[in-house]
Amino acid sequence: MSGQDSMGSLADILAARIRASGPLPVADFMGLCLGHETHGYYMKQVPFGREGDFTTAPEISQVFGELIGLHLADLWLRAGSPAPVQLVELGPGRGTLMADLLRATARVPGFHAALDITFVEMSPVLRAEQKSRVPHARWADRLADVPEGRPLLLVANEFFDALPARQLVKTTLGWQERHVDWQGGRFVPVVPADAPRLDSLVPPALRAAPEGSVFEVLGGAEELALLNRRLTQDGGAALIIDYGHDRHSLGDTLQAMRAHAYADPFAAPGDADLTVHVDFAQVAARAGAGLRVLGPAGQGRFLRALGLDIRTAVLAKANPPKAEALVSASRRLADSDQMGALFKVLSLSHPEWPAPAGFDA
Repeated sequence: MSGQDSMGSLADILAARIRASGPLPVADFMGLCLGHETHGYYMKQVPFGREGDFTTAPEISQVFGELIGLHLADLWLRAGSPAPVQLVELGPGRGTLMADLLRATARVPGFHAALDITFVEMSPVLRAEQKSRVPHARWADRLADVPEGRPLLLVANEFFDALPARQLVKTTLGWQERHVDWQGGRFVPVVPADAPRLDSLVPPALRAAPEGSVFEVLGGAEELALLNRRLTQDGGAALIIDYGHDRHSLGDTLQAMRAHAYADPFAAPGDADLTVHVDFAQVAARAGAGLRVLGPAGQGRFLRALGLDIRTAVLAKANPPKAEALVSASRRLADSDQMGALFKVLSLSHPEWPAPAGFDA
Protein backbone atom coordinates (compact mmCIF):
# COMPACT_ATOMS: atom_id res chain seq x y z
CA MET A 1 0.00 0.00 0.00
CA SER A 2 1.16 3.54 -0.69
CA GLY A 3 1.54 6.17 1.99
CA GLN A 4 -1.60 7.81 0.63
CA ASP A 5 -3.56 4.63 1.37
CA SER A 6 -2.72 4.91 5.07
CA MET A 7 -4.66 8.19 5.34
CA GLY A 8 -8.41 8.63 5.57
CA SER A 9 -11.12 6.02 5.85
CA LEU A 10 -11.26 2.96 3.62
CA ALA A 11 -14.26 4.48 1.84
CA ASP A 12 -12.14 7.56 1.01
CA ILE A 13 -9.29 5.38 -0.22
CA LEU A 14 -11.55 3.25 -2.42
CA ALA A 15 -13.41 6.26 -3.82
CA ALA A 16 -10.12 7.96 -4.70
CA ARG A 17 -8.83 4.82 -6.38
CA ILE A 18 -12.01 4.45 -8.44
CA ARG A 19 -11.92 8.12 -9.49
CA ALA A 20 -8.31 7.70 -10.60
CA SER A 21 -8.45 4.28 -12.27
CA GLY A 22 -12.10 3.40 -12.86
CA PRO A 23 -14.45 0.87 -11.21
CA LEU A 24 -12.93 -1.97 -9.16
CA PRO A 25 -13.84 -5.62 -9.78
CA VAL A 26 -16.04 -6.94 -6.96
CA ALA A 27 -13.25 -9.33 -5.94
CA ASP A 28 -10.79 -6.44 -5.50
CA PHE A 29 -13.36 -4.43 -3.53
CA MET A 30 -14.09 -7.41 -1.28
CA GLY A 31 -10.39 -8.13 -0.77
CA LEU A 32 -9.64 -4.55 0.31
CA CYS A 33 -12.70 -4.36 2.58
CA LEU A 34 -11.54 -7.46 4.45
CA GLY A 35 -7.77 -7.35 4.18
CA HIS A 36 -6.56 -3.74 3.76
CA GLU A 37 -3.50 -3.53 6.00
CA THR A 38 -4.85 -0.61 8.05
CA HIS A 39 -8.61 -0.47 7.58
CA GLY A 40 -9.52 -4.05 6.60
CA TYR A 41 -12.31 -5.67 8.57
CA TYR A 42 -10.22 -8.63 9.73
CA MET A 43 -7.14 -6.53 10.40
CA LYS A 44 -8.55 -4.23 13.06
CA GLN A 45 -11.04 -6.12 15.22
CA VAL A 46 -12.26 -9.46 16.56
CA PRO A 47 -15.43 -10.07 14.55
CA PHE A 48 -16.66 -13.21 16.33
CA GLY A 49 -18.97 -13.83 19.24
CA ARG A 50 -21.66 -11.87 21.01
CA GLU A 51 -19.74 -8.59 20.86
CA GLY A 52 -18.76 -9.11 17.23
CA ASP A 53 -20.75 -9.22 14.01
CA PHE A 54 -21.37 -12.96 13.67
CA THR A 55 -20.96 -16.27 15.48
CA THR A 56 -19.23 -19.35 14.07
CA ALA A 57 -19.86 -22.98 14.96
CA PRO A 58 -16.94 -23.33 17.43
CA GLU A 59 -18.30 -20.33 19.36
CA ILE A 60 -21.78 -21.90 19.52
CA SER A 61 -20.76 -25.20 21.12
CA GLN A 62 -17.54 -26.81 22.34
CA VAL A 63 -18.82 -30.08 20.90
CA PHE A 64 -18.14 -28.84 17.36
CA GLY A 65 -14.37 -28.59 17.86
CA GLU A 66 -14.30 -31.73 19.97
CA LEU A 67 -15.88 -33.82 17.21
CA ILE A 68 -13.59 -32.36 14.55
CA GLY A 69 -10.64 -33.30 16.76
CA LEU A 70 -11.82 -36.85 17.32
CA HIS A 71 -12.53 -37.20 13.58
CA LEU A 72 -8.91 -36.26 12.79
CA ALA A 73 -7.40 -38.32 15.60
CA ASP A 74 -9.37 -41.38 14.51
CA LEU A 75 -8.16 -40.96 10.94
CA TRP A 76 -4.57 -40.49 12.14
CA LEU A 77 -4.74 -43.69 14.23
CA ARG A 78 -6.16 -45.72 11.35
CA ALA A 79 -3.45 -44.30 9.03
CA GLY A 80 -0.81 -45.85 11.29
CA SER A 81 -0.11 -42.90 13.62
CA PRO A 82 2.43 -41.15 11.37
CA ALA A 83 4.76 -38.68 13.10
CA PRO A 84 5.38 -35.84 12.78
CA VAL A 85 2.18 -34.44 11.27
CA GLN A 86 1.26 -30.91 10.25
CA LEU A 87 -2.04 -29.89 11.87
CA VAL A 88 -3.08 -26.73 10.05
CA GLU A 89 -6.12 -24.51 10.45
CA LEU A 90 -7.00 -21.95 7.79
CA GLY A 91 -8.70 -18.84 9.16
CA PRO A 92 -8.80 -20.05 12.77
CA GLY A 93 -10.85 -17.22 14.24
CA ARG A 94 -10.15 -16.85 17.94
CA GLY A 95 -8.52 -20.29 18.22
CA THR A 96 -11.60 -21.79 19.85
CA LEU A 97 -11.94 -24.74 17.48
CA MET A 98 -8.28 -25.73 17.91
CA ALA A 99 -8.45 -25.40 21.71
CA ASP A 100 -11.52 -27.66 21.83
CA LEU A 101 -9.92 -30.08 19.36
CA LEU A 102 -6.80 -30.40 21.50
CA ARG A 103 -8.73 -30.84 24.75
CA ALA A 104 -10.85 -33.63 23.25
CA THR A 105 -7.84 -35.52 21.88
CA ALA A 106 -5.53 -35.16 24.89
CA ARG A 107 -5.81 -38.85 25.76
CA VAL A 108 -5.28 -40.21 22.24
CA PRO A 109 -1.94 -42.04 22.59
CA GLY A 110 0.85 -40.23 20.78
CA PHE A 111 -1.41 -37.81 18.91
CA HIS A 112 -0.37 -34.54 20.54
CA ALA A 113 3.31 -35.52 20.50
CA ALA A 114 3.08 -36.00 16.72
CA LEU A 115 1.48 -32.62 16.01
CA ASP A 116 3.12 -29.52 14.63
CA ILE A 117 0.28 -26.97 14.85
CA THR A 118 0.15 -24.03 12.43
CA PHE A 119 -2.47 -21.32 12.16
CA VAL A 120 -2.72 -19.65 8.75
CA GLU A 121 -3.83 -16.17 9.76
CA MET A 122 -3.15 -12.66 8.45
CA SER A 123 -4.85 -10.64 11.21
CA PRO A 124 -2.59 -9.46 14.05
CA VAL A 125 -5.64 -8.96 16.27
CA LEU A 126 -6.82 -12.53 15.76
CA ARG A 127 -3.29 -13.93 16.11
CA ALA A 128 -3.21 -12.49 19.64
CA GLU A 129 -6.54 -14.18 20.46
CA GLN A 130 -5.28 -17.48 19.06
CA LYS A 131 -2.05 -17.31 21.03
CA SER A 132 -3.99 -16.90 24.27
CA ARG A 133 -5.81 -20.18 23.58
CA VAL A 134 -3.11 -22.23 21.82
CA PRO A 135 0.20 -20.71 22.93
CA HIS A 136 2.43 -23.42 21.41
CA ALA A 137 1.13 -22.99 17.86
CA ARG A 138 3.05 -21.50 14.96
CA TRP A 139 1.70 -18.90 12.57
CA ALA A 140 1.94 -18.47 8.81
CA ASP A 141 0.54 -15.81 6.49
CA ARG A 142 -0.26 -18.35 3.76
CA LEU A 143 -0.59 -22.09 3.34
CA ALA A 144 2.47 -21.90 1.10
CA ASP A 145 4.53 -20.91 4.16
CA VAL A 146 3.72 -24.13 6.04
CA PRO A 147 6.69 -26.54 5.84
CA GLU A 148 6.33 -29.52 3.49
CA GLY A 149 7.49 -33.10 3.81
CA ARG A 150 5.10 -34.48 6.42
CA PRO A 151 1.45 -35.59 6.32
CA LEU A 152 -1.10 -32.80 6.49
CA LEU A 153 -4.24 -32.67 8.61
CA LEU A 154 -6.05 -29.48 7.67
CA VAL A 155 -9.25 -27.81 8.84
CA ALA A 156 -10.90 -24.84 7.13
CA ASN A 157 -14.08 -23.73 8.90
CA GLU A 158 -15.75 -20.71 7.28
CA PHE A 159 -12.56 -19.82 5.43
CA PHE A 160 -13.43 -19.98 1.73
CA ASP A 161 -16.62 -17.92 2.07
CA ALA A 162 -14.52 -14.88 3.03
CA LEU A 163 -12.06 -15.09 0.12
CA PRO A 164 -12.59 -12.47 -2.60
CA ALA A 165 -14.91 -13.89 -5.25
CA ARG A 166 -15.47 -12.68 -8.80
CA GLN A 167 -19.03 -12.01 -9.92
CA LEU A 168 -19.88 -12.56 -13.58
CA VAL A 169 -23.13 -11.13 -14.98
CA LYS A 170 -24.90 -12.29 -18.14
CA THR A 171 -25.32 -9.26 -20.39
CA THR A 172 -26.38 -8.75 -24.00
CA LEU A 173 -22.72 -9.29 -24.92
CA GLY A 174 -22.14 -12.44 -22.86
CA TRP A 175 -20.69 -12.99 -19.39
CA GLN A 176 -18.90 -9.90 -18.07
CA GLU A 177 -17.37 -9.07 -14.70
CA ARG A 178 -19.26 -6.99 -12.14
CA HIS A 179 -17.36 -4.02 -10.74
CA VAL A 180 -17.92 -1.44 -8.00
CA ASP A 181 -18.19 2.24 -8.95
CA TRP A 182 -18.40 5.45 -6.91
CA GLN A 183 -21.53 7.34 -7.94
CA GLY A 184 -23.53 10.00 -6.15
CA GLY A 185 -21.56 9.65 -2.96
CA ARG A 186 -21.93 5.89 -2.62
CA PHE A 187 -20.53 2.61 -3.92
CA VAL A 188 -22.70 0.82 -6.47
CA PRO A 189 -22.28 -2.42 -8.46
CA VAL A 190 -21.94 -1.91 -12.22
CA VAL A 191 -20.92 -3.87 -15.29
CA PRO A 192 -18.70 -1.65 -17.46
CA ALA A 193 -19.67 -1.84 -21.11
CA ASP A 194 -16.05 -2.48 -22.07
CA ALA A 195 -15.52 -5.31 -19.55
CA PRO A 196 -14.10 -8.33 -21.42
CA ARG A 197 -16.22 -11.39 -22.05
CA LEU A 198 -15.45 -14.21 -19.64
CA ASP A 199 -17.82 -16.91 -20.86
CA SER A 200 -15.15 -19.60 -20.45
CA LEU A 201 -15.21 -19.13 -16.65
CA VAL A 202 -18.88 -20.14 -16.48
CA PRO A 203 -19.76 -23.87 -16.48
CA PRO A 204 -21.07 -24.84 -19.94
CA ALA A 205 -24.45 -25.92 -18.53
CA LEU A 206 -25.06 -22.40 -17.16
CA ARG A 207 -23.81 -20.24 -20.02
CA ALA A 208 -27.22 -19.91 -21.71
CA ALA A 209 -28.78 -18.42 -18.56
CA PRO A 210 -31.02 -15.37 -19.03
CA GLU A 211 -29.69 -11.82 -18.99
CA GLY A 212 -29.02 -10.51 -15.50
CA SER A 213 -27.98 -13.91 -14.12
CA VAL A 214 -24.95 -13.95 -11.83
CA PHE A 215 -22.29 -16.64 -11.52
CA GLU A 216 -19.68 -16.38 -8.78
CA VAL A 217 -16.11 -17.59 -9.25
CA LEU A 218 -14.90 -18.69 -5.83
CA GLY A 219 -11.64 -17.29 -4.47
CA GLY A 220 -8.83 -19.44 -3.13
CA ALA A 221 -7.56 -20.97 -6.38
CA GLU A 222 -3.96 -20.82 -5.14
CA GLU A 223 -4.78 -22.40 -1.78
CA LEU A 224 -6.81 -25.19 -3.35
CA ALA A 225 -4.14 -26.04 -5.93
CA LEU A 226 -1.52 -26.09 -3.19
CA LEU A 227 -3.74 -28.21 -0.95
CA ASN A 228 -4.08 -30.78 -3.72
CA ARG A 229 -0.31 -30.88 -4.23
CA ARG A 230 0.45 -31.18 -0.52
CA LEU A 231 -2.05 -33.99 0.08
CA THR A 232 -0.89 -35.83 -3.05
CA GLN A 233 2.78 -35.42 -2.16
CA ASP A 234 2.77 -35.82 1.63
CA GLY A 235 -0.47 -37.67 2.45
CA GLY A 236 -3.15 -36.68 4.90
CA ALA A 237 -6.61 -35.15 4.74
CA ALA A 238 -8.42 -31.84 4.69
CA LEU A 239 -11.83 -30.99 6.12
CA ILE A 240 -13.56 -27.97 4.55
CA ILE A 241 -16.66 -26.68 6.36
CA ASP A 242 -18.66 -23.74 5.08
CA TYR A 243 -22.06 -22.59 3.96
CA GLY A 244 -22.97 -22.89 0.33
CA HIS A 245 -24.22 -25.23 -2.38
CA ASP A 246 -23.00 -28.60 -3.57
CA ARG A 247 -23.51 -27.92 -7.30
CA HIS A 248 -22.72 -25.02 -9.61
CA SER A 249 -25.57 -22.55 -9.41
CA LEU A 250 -26.53 -19.03 -10.35
CA GLY A 251 -27.19 -16.18 -7.96
CA ASP A 252 -25.71 -13.15 -6.24
CA THR A 253 -24.77 -14.36 -2.75
CA LEU A 254 -22.48 -11.49 -1.71
CA GLN A 255 -23.63 -10.47 1.75
CA ALA A 256 -22.51 -8.33 4.66
CA MET A 257 -22.96 -9.06 8.36
CA ARG A 258 -22.81 -6.29 10.93
CA ALA A 259 -23.91 -6.62 14.56
CA HIS A 260 -25.47 -10.03 13.79
CA ALA A 261 -27.73 -8.56 11.07
CA TYR A 262 -27.53 -8.41 7.29
CA ALA A 263 -26.29 -5.13 5.86
CA ASP A 264 -25.62 -3.51 2.48
CA PRO A 265 -22.28 -5.00 1.32
CA PHE A 266 -21.32 -1.71 -0.35
CA ALA A 267 -22.33 0.69 2.43
CA ALA A 268 -19.53 0.57 5.01
CA PRO A 269 -16.20 -0.71 3.59
CA GLY A 270 -14.06 -2.28 6.28
CA ASP A 271 -16.78 -2.17 8.93
CA ALA A 272 -18.79 -5.28 7.98
CA ASP A 273 -17.93 -8.88 7.19
CA LEU A 274 -18.31 -9.71 3.49
CA THR A 275 -18.86 -13.29 2.35
CA VAL A 276 -20.24 -15.37 -0.50
CA HIS A 277 -21.75 -18.85 -0.50
CA VAL A 278 -19.17 -21.51 -1.26
CA ASP A 279 -19.59 -23.48 -4.48
CA PHE A 280 -18.35 -26.88 -3.32
CA ALA A 281 -18.30 -28.14 -6.90
CA GLN A 282 -15.62 -25.52 -7.62
CA VAL A 283 -13.67 -26.58 -4.51
CA ALA A 284 -13.75 -30.25 -5.54
CA ALA A 285 -12.82 -29.46 -9.15
CA ARG A 286 -9.80 -27.36 -8.15
CA ALA A 287 -8.50 -29.48 -5.28
CA GLY A 288 -9.88 -32.97 -5.70
CA ALA A 289 -7.95 -34.38 -8.68
CA GLY A 290 -6.28 -37.64 -7.71
CA LEU A 291 -7.63 -37.49 -4.15
CA ARG A 292 -10.48 -39.21 -2.35
CA VAL A 293 -13.37 -36.72 -2.28
CA LEU A 294 -16.18 -37.34 0.21
CA GLY A 295 -19.19 -35.08 0.47
CA PRO A 296 -20.21 -32.41 0.62
CA ALA A 297 -22.45 -33.70 3.39
CA GLY A 298 -24.78 -31.52 5.40
CA GLN A 299 -23.09 -30.32 8.58
CA GLY A 300 -25.89 -31.74 10.71
CA ARG A 301 -25.68 -35.18 9.17
CA PHE A 302 -21.88 -35.17 9.48
CA LEU A 303 -21.81 -34.08 13.13
CA ARG A 304 -24.54 -36.54 14.12
CA ALA A 305 -22.64 -39.36 12.41
CA LEU A 306 -19.66 -38.46 14.59
CA GLY A 307 -21.73 -38.59 17.79
CA LEU A 308 -23.03 -35.05 18.33
CA ASP A 309 -26.15 -36.13 20.19
CA ILE A 310 -24.32 -38.61 22.42
CA ARG A 311 -21.60 -36.12 23.36
CA THR A 312 -24.18 -33.40 24.03
CA ALA A 313 -26.18 -35.74 26.29
CA VAL A 314 -23.03 -36.61 28.29
CA LEU A 315 -22.19 -32.92 28.77
CA ALA A 316 -25.77 -32.07 29.70
CA LYS A 317 -25.93 -34.84 32.31
CA ALA A 318 -22.64 -33.67 33.84
CA ASN A 319 -23.79 -30.04 33.96
CA PRO A 320 -27.57 -29.88 34.61
CA PRO A 321 -27.78 -26.05 34.87
CA LYS A 322 -26.43 -25.78 31.31
CA ALA A 323 -28.24 -28.80 29.88
CA GLU A 324 -30.90 -26.82 28.01
CA ALA A 325 -28.33 -24.45 26.51
CA LEU A 326 -26.09 -27.33 25.43
CA VAL A 327 -28.94 -29.14 23.68
CA SER A 328 -30.10 -25.89 22.04
CA ALA A 329 -26.58 -25.18 20.77
CA SER A 330 -26.25 -28.64 19.24
CA ARG A 331 -29.61 -28.27 17.52
CA ARG A 332 -28.48 -24.93 16.12
CA LEU A 333 -25.44 -26.67 14.60
CA ALA A 334 -27.29 -29.66 13.22
CA ASP A 335 -30.99 -29.05 12.59
CA SER A 336 -31.88 -28.57 8.93
CA ASP A 337 -33.72 -25.30 9.60
CA GLN A 338 -30.67 -23.92 11.44
CA MET A 339 -27.08 -24.58 10.25
CA GLY A 340 -27.41 -28.29 9.55
CA ALA A 341 -28.30 -28.15 5.86
CA LEU A 342 -26.93 -24.82 4.59
CA PHE A 343 -23.51 -25.59 6.08
CA LYS A 344 -21.70 -28.45 4.41
CA VAL A 345 -18.58 -30.55 4.99
CA LEU A 346 -16.19 -31.73 2.27
CA SER A 347 -13.30 -34.14 2.85
CA LEU A 348 -10.24 -34.40 0.62
CA SER A 349 -7.74 -37.13 1.45
CA HIS A 350 -4.87 -39.10 -0.03
CA PRO A 351 -6.35 -42.20 -1.69
CA GLU A 352 -3.99 -44.51 0.23
CA TRP A 353 -5.14 -43.11 3.58
CA PRO A 354 -8.20 -44.68 5.24
CA ALA A 355 -11.57 -43.15 4.41
CA PRO A 356 -12.42 -40.44 6.98
CA ALA A 357 -15.37 -41.11 9.30
CA GLY A 358 -18.66 -39.24 9.10
CA PHE A 359 -19.36 -39.70 5.40
CA ASP A 360 -21.29 -42.26 3.38
CA ALA A 361 -18.39 -43.46 1.24
